[in-house]
Amino acid sequence: MPFLDTNVLLYAVSRAPEEAARSARALALLDQDDCVLSVQVLQEFYVQATRPTRSDPLEHEQAVALVESWLRFFVQETTIPILQAALASRRRYRLSYWDAAIIEAARAAGCQEVLSEDLQDGRDYDGVRVTNPFSNT
Repeated sequence: MPFLDTNVLLYAVSRAPEEAARSARALALLDQDDCVLSVQVLQEFYVQATRPTRSDPLEHEQAVALVESWLRFFVQETTIPILQAALASRRRYRLSYWDAAIIEAARAAGCQEVLSEDLQDGRDYDGVRVTNPFSNT
């Protein structure tokens, strides 16, 4: 089960011509049935997708409808154990807290792979490996 980072969701809604290949790849990933997200990823998506300074911001209703559609996937809740693990990973791997929380949410959900453009491609965080799904686009 791949864990999807926020950038996958954002590329899925991008209308920028220069992001067309990444958008198509993101949409293909979201067509799968076995993806995993976290509450954090859905929150970040909403905030970034509706940001007024974005070149193509979504309306509130559009973003909410997308978030609700993605609830068909397993969504890892943010828990105190995930918070504590993220704080430890943040220090251990020198990540931002938010990136560490993604890694630890993926681990808690039983995922061995995080699909992300933002984290280091190929890096293994004690059994959770990062893959950039857009490296060939």
